This record gives sequence, structure tokens and C-alpha cells, in this order.
Amino acid sequence: MNANSVELEIGGMTCASCANRIEKTLNRIDGVTATVNYATEKAKVDLPDGFDPAMLIAQVEDIGYSAVLPAPPAAEAPSDGSGAPAAESDDPELRSLRTRLVVSTVLAVPVIAMAMIPALQFPHWQWASLALAAPVIVWGAWPFHRAAWLNLRHGAATMDTLISMGTLAAFGWSLYALFFGTAGMPGMRHEFSFALQAGDGSSNIYLEVGAGVTVFILAGRYFEKRSKRRAGAALRALLELGAKDVAVLRPSTGSGAEGAGAGAGGADSGTQEVRIPIAQLAVGDEFVVRPGEKIATDGVVVSGTSAVDASMLTGESVPVEVGAGDTVAGATVNAGGRLVVRAARVGSDTQLAQMARLVEDAQTGKAEVQRLADRISGVFVPIVIAIAVVALGAWLGAGFPATAAFTAAVAVLVIACPCALGLATPTALLVGTGRGAQLGILIKGPEVLESTRKVDTIVLDKTGTVTSGRMEVTGVVAEDGTDPAQLLRLAGAVEGASEHPIAQAVARAAAGAGPVPPVESFENIPGRGVQGIVDGRAVLVGREALLADWAQHLSPRVAAAKAEAEAGGKTVIAVGWDGSARGVVVIADTVKPTSAEAVTALKRLGLTPILLTGDNEAVARRIAAEVGIDVVSAEVLPEGKVDVVTRLQEEGRVVAMVGDGVNDAPALAKADLGMAMGTGTDVAIEASDITLVRGDLRTAADAIRLSRRTLGTIKTNLFWAFAYNVAAVPIAALGLLNPMLAGAAMAFSSVFVVGNSLRLRRFR
Repeated sequence: MNANSVELEIGGMTCASCANRIEKTLNRIDGVTATVNYATEKAKVDLPDGFDPAMLIAQVEDIGYSAVLPAPPAAEAPSDGSGAPAAESDDPELRSLRTRLVVSTVLAVPVIAMAMIPALQFPHWQWASLALAAPVIVWGAWPFHRAAWLNLRHGAATMDTLISMGTLAAFGWSLYALFFGTAGMPGMRHEFSFALQAGDGSSNIYLEVGAGVTVFILAGRYFEKRSKRRAGAALRALLELGAKDVAVLRPSTGSGAEGAGAGAGGADSGTQEVRIPIAQLAVGDEFVVRPGEKIATDGVVVSGTSAVDASMLTGESVPVEVGAGDTVAGATVNAGGRLVVRAARVGSDTQLAQMARLVEDAQTGKAEVQRLADRISGVFVPIVIAIAVVALGAWLGAGFPATAAFTAAVAVLVIACPCALGLATPTALLVGTGRGAQLGILIKGPEVLESTRKVDTIVLDKTGTVTSGRMEVTGVVAEDGTDPAQLLRLAGAVEGASEHPIAQAVARAAAGAGPVPPVESFENIPGRGVQGIVDGRAVLVGREALLADWAQHLSPRVAAAKAEAEAGGKTVIAVGWDGSARGVVVIADTVKPTSAEAVTALKRLGLTPILLTGDNEAVARRIAAEVGIDVVSAEVLPEGKVDVVTRLQEEGRVVAMVGDGVNDAPALAKADLGMAMGTGTDVAIEASDITLVRGDLRTAADAIRLSRRTLGTIKTNLFWAFAYNVAAVPIAALGLLNPMLAGAAMAFSSVFVVGNSLRLRRFR
């Protein structure tokens, strides 16, 4: 969200027509662009400079709804202090709905039973029905009546207008029939009504219709709202992952005054631990993370070693080993030893906050297909009222009894459901993007989903995407009589004093194999290699020419192995000591263990993978063969990556691009679908449509599968919503549907759409 945007939490919306009306009201303000999401109950508003958000709130309240700015992050906390999403019982609107539903159900059941089962009817049973039904229709349905009245005052009509008109019409007709007896007149009965005549034939009432419709609609609203809460649970859980307090290190005063809140000890005798709220943590502060605790914010490890569980952010279940100098993310869990971390980013700048912001932006956005549904919802209610009036007039004009005409008109009012149209897209987005966040997949907006359906070609940057992007030792070839382990140990000792990436790869491999001795008299020979004294031996490590200067030459066997490795695009360094060449160490940028599996998954999705790299052809072909890619584009300059994507698009292909570096950003932006590895640069992530937090190429296939599944769910929802309304309204107008059953069908349509979206929570 940009600096001139605000997000409002909207209250009082009961259907998609409400959201549409609020959106139109806000967009009528000069310079304001608003998007209102019924499913998330939020409005995202872009404002001109200097605009006071209080004016937005006033406009929303003026048309009968409520609006507030969200609470600052520091003020938010889960109700139980556990970090879990707030319980349903903490939602006053949900609690009120449940109370109305339970009480109304208890009162309505006997009303419906007496109306439908003659054996239960006793003298003057209609008056007992009135006593039971009146609280249901007046108090139980009060939220509908109130919303309808507020909208009527502003010349608008929503779903509540239809419900209120239907239930009050049934109630009013019943009162008229009971008190004036007109319903008992000959010819007033009709087979489409569930209302049964009294034993004395004195009346024909619709109390069970008003009570039954109210109960069904309340049930639908309750389950819809509860399901919407479940749909947004993933984002709420993400927002609540962070630590609530932190043990920072402060200089020791020696007086113990500060130490009252201190922990068991500081990092050294000059410091002490002081536990403070997370909101007070500043960049540069050093804090302690004990085993089992959450890391308070993004930072760099100052001291200590441990394994960090980042599964809640990345979806990766295997803990990552960290030590001094390594970066760690806030909200991840310290699974091992004690760490001291220096805060690098706090508050809204942390990785967790950025992830939550990306997910929230995606959930508040609207796909083009949703805008069509919103336009239909905006005119839906007036059209339904008109159809109900026409149905009433047509039945009466055709000479049918007033009861039949009334039944058809009420059924039309209560069966129409714009809610299903309004919920079809946002609930699927809510669940799909939330599930993606749990799996380490951040989808930036709803328009991304359409791109994933059409993609047929995926361009994979090599370094950091298919490969680890870090040089590693892949082999040691020793001369006869030389121990390969000793060769690696001595080479690693000398290379450990160099900062060159190749030297560091050798040093890491040596350290991983065992203790490495110190080096003396280290000397860097620019462009050729390094030398030093290790365990009393003069060791040379570098190009073969460096050994030749000392009359040391590789044997034909080792030289052939060196040539073969270099032909495969690998780097080879020679090692010698005591006047003799001792062998070579082979170094290469290694393929990630999961890349081959990822390429197979991408092919199964119907995509053609292309490897893109600036490396030479030999290196590119070796990597491509290892992971199963047939098409290679090698020796491409950074600025040429955009040209490759453009050429593919000109060939008629729909192109996805996966990359991680600054030089990938233009190509990511140019591609029809850009996916950035979360382990890459901020520039690449900003230019992409999807961020793969884990840095595992398999998540690229998962992202496309999830996006396609979400899009499919949206289309299923919209088909159901359109088909339901297109079929149900004419059926009701023809008198083929009892109003009470119409109310149940309307309630079910919304619950079906939300329930169908919730299936995305099981995506694997």
C-alpha cells in the first residue's frame, strides 16, 4: 500500500450490494479511488495528498455503515495471549447472530410444525403461532429490518431490503387474516402455500413463512460469517506470529535498579537483559533469544549457534543452522542454543510485515471477473423487486387467487441472492492467498491468477534459482600416494585466509571434513593463486601455471581429470607442496537438490522450461542436463534477459520468468508472470507477481498449481451464483416454490460459495 493509501475496516455490510454502494460513495469523492471487499470487510482507498481520512469515515457513516482505521500493529494482540487467532466468541457480531439464531429456531420450530401437521393444531392454535412467531419476525429479523430502513432513507436497496419486505409482507398478511378473517374467504387458499387452514376454516396465515425464512436467513448469515472468519484465518495467524516482547541487552548500571526486569544474565558482565514490549525495540539493539523462543525481529546473529525453525514463514520444515554473521527473520523459532541478535529491521519493515502486507493487498484487490459481478449486484435488488411486483400483478391479472399471487411474490423476494455473487471471488482469494502464505508463496494480486492459467513457457534463471548460487567443492582428484583428505585439508588451510569466493568454497569444504590447521606466511599472488606454510609445509594453491613456476606438474591422469571437469564448466585449482604437484580440487555452482524434481513438476503442468544464464554454453548444458531441461539460452548479458522474454512473447508464447537477482528484475517485470525467489534481492521481489519465500524452485510449480486451483474455484463459485439466481427467480415467480423453501435455498447459496472456497485450505 503506498504512502497515500489507507485501509478502512467497514462494519454493517450484509451483502455484496452494500459493498458496491460504499465503493460508489467513496469513488464519488474527487481524487479518491476505493475498492471495497465484502469478504474481508475492508476498503482500500487511494487518497490525494493532504486528504483527511476522517472525511472517508464520515461519508461511510452518512450512508448507514461504520468505518474505522485499523489499530496500529503494536496494539494488536491475540485475545488469549497465545498468538493464536482470536476465538469466534470474541466477535460480537458473530455472537449476536448466534444468539438470535438459537432463540429464533426454538420459537420458530413449533410454529412451522403446527402449520404443517394438522394433528398438532388445537383450537385457536393460530394465536399461539402469532405469540411465538412475532418475536422471531420482529426481534430475530431486526438486523435485516434496520439495514433495510437505513438504506431506504438513502434511496438504496440491498439484500436486507428483499428479506425485510418478504418477512414483513408474510407477517402483515397473517395479522390481517387473523384480525379481519379475510384469509378465510372462499378461494383464498392456494396449493403452493404451506399455510394450513384452521380447524374452523376461519383463517389462512403465513406466520410459518415469516418465521421460517428468518431462521434460514439467520442460519445462512451465521455460517457465512463463521466461514469467512475461517477463510481469513491464515492471514490473521500470519499477522499474529511475531513475538510480543523481547529481552534486550542494556549496559549494566550496577545498582540493580534496571535489573528488576532483567533476565538470568547478560551477554557479558557489562550488560544485563531487560524485557521490553516489541514496539520499543529499535534498529541496532541487541537482544537475547533462548531455545524455544521466537526471534523478535529481523537481524544478524552476533554470537551463538543454533538451528532456526522458519516453517511458519517459508513452509520449509527443516531447521536452518545459523551462527555469527548469519541473518535471521523475525517470528522464526530458535530451536537450539542461545543466540544474541542485532536488530536490523523492525515494525513494518520486517519480512513478516512485508509478507502480511503482500497477502493483504492481494486479498483486497479485485479480479476483472469480480468487477462484473459487482456491477450486477449493484442493480440486482431493484430488478428483483420489479420482478416480484410483476409476478404479483401477473398472477392477479390471470385471475388466480390473491394467496397464490402473494406466495409467488414473497418467494421471489426471499430467494434472490446477490451475496453469492459478491462472495464468489473474494472468499476464494482470501483462502487461496492465505494458504499460499502458509506454504511460502506470496501472490500479489487477483489478476495474477489469470496469468497462471495461460502460461505455457517458463524461463528459469540459472544462478540462485536452479543452482545454489554459491560455489561448492564437488570433487578432489589426488596424485598417486597422496591422501585426498590431506590435500583438501592443506588447501583449505591456505584458502581460508583469502576472501575470494572460490577460496571460501575450498575453506568451507575443508572445515566440514575436520579441524583445519593455521596458516603462516600467507601470500596472495594476484591472478594466479595463494601460498603459505601449513604444518611446516610450503603449500601452493591456484592455477596450474602457479605450480609450473615451481617446476611442479600434474600427472597425465590428474591433468585429464582436470580437463574433463573444465570442459563441463567447472572450476579447477591445483595443489602442491614439498616440491611436488599433489592433485586438484574441483569447484562448481551446485544444482539445488530439489531443482530436478521442480522441473519435472513444471513439465507436468504443461510448461516448457528454458534455462537462462550468462555462463558459457558448456556450463549451461551441464546444469540443464542435470535437471532435465532441453532448451538452453546461454551467454546472455543481463540486459539481454528482457530480449529473450520479448522474443518468446513475439513467438506467441505466454511466458513466466523465475529469477532472484537485480539483473533479473527487468525480465521479471516484462514476463506475463514474474516469480522471484524470496532469497533474492528486494528489487527482483518488487518486480515480480509471485514471491517464493523459501527459495525452493518446487514452490514455483506449487504457486502455479495453487493459482490455477484458486482461479478454478472462483469460476465454479461464479457459475453457481449466476446459475442459481438465473434459475431460482423465474421458478419462484412461476409459483413453483414455497417462500420458506426459497429462504432456505437463498441461505444455502451463500454458504455453498464460501464452503467451496474453504476447500482450498486443504491444498498441498
